[in-house]
Amino acid sequence: MKAFRCGDVVPGCTREFTGADRAEILAQVAEHARADHHVEVDAGLVQAVEANLHDR
Repeated sequence: MKAFRCGDVVPGCTREFTGADRAEILAQVAEHARADHHVEVDAGLVQAVEANLHDR
C-alpha cells in the first residue's frame, strides 16, 4: 500500500491519497490536481509525487 500527502508538494493542501501502487496514486492525484488546483499533470508533477510516495 502506498500513500501520498498533497501538502508535501502543495503547501496548505490537506488531501491525502492511498492506493495499492504508484499508478493508483497518480490517477487519484491527477484528478485532484485538475479539480482542486486547476493544473494539468506534467512530468514535473509526476516526479514530485513519486519523490513523496510513502509505504503505508
